[in-house]
Amino acid sequence: MPNSERLTITNAEGHALAARLDLPASGKSTATALFAHCFTCSKDLHAVRRISDGLTEKGIAVLSFDFTGLGQSEGAFEDTSFSSSVADLVAAANHLAEIREAPCLLIGHSLGGAAVLAAAEQIPSAQAVVTIGAPSDPEHVRHLFMDDEADIERDGIARVSIGGRPFTIRKQFLDDLRNHGTMAERIAVRLMIVAALSCCALVGLLLAGAFGLLDAMSTGATAAVFGFVTLIFAMSFTAFASLFSGFARRAGP
Repeated sequence: MPNSERLTITNAEGHALAARLDLPASGKSTATALFAHCFTCSKDLHAVRRISDGLTEKGIAVLSFDFTGLGQSEGAFEDTSFSSSVADLVAAANHLAEIREAPCLLIGHSLGGAAVLAAAEQIPSAQAVVTIGAPSDPEHVRHLFMDDEADIERDGIARVSIGGRPFTIRKQFLDDLRNHGTMAERIAVRLMIVAALSCCALVGLLLAGAFGLLDAMSTGATAAVFGFVTLIFAMSFTAFASLFSGFARRAGP
């Protein structure tokens, strides 16, 4: 059985987040993981406990916590957003770094998976990200209160039922979801950056050829370099198409 410690994490808004650190039976760990639970769930969900138990058996410590306004954490759920969940994850990672060691593994269930994907770039210690039934687009969660969305847009707030439990959703939650790009769009941006660097490399090759500096390179090596650059351009075109379609979708009605 794992050893469990109850912790309190202070987030960026000053709210106390209830957390649990599960340690291997020996008390010593080879790595530390940070777990993000699903939308409107809590750290005490059976799936969270079972996965934590499995990881601690392998020597990995696991920190799970309740997002703001959920479970035993402070704050009002109706004032939260996807962005605030990402901020909570970063606060939890920083807390782990202070009391034990920064997490090298990020795990997220459902919308928590989308949150760890978004938070990963803000957690330098993260070496791997695992998602469980997670959408690539945070807006996917809107289907849970689709019938009430018109009321939320019109009145700015509505009481909805999620999993048979009542929750208050504000328009700011929907607006925040729209502002987060999909994983495909984030990858597209990175590919376009690589493409820009490849353009610089191609210009350098052309200049080198103009000054006769490529004569020393074998025909095969030259072909390989130009083939790689061509591949990057093809990937960049696909990335641009994905990025443009995403922006068009968000700008549409």
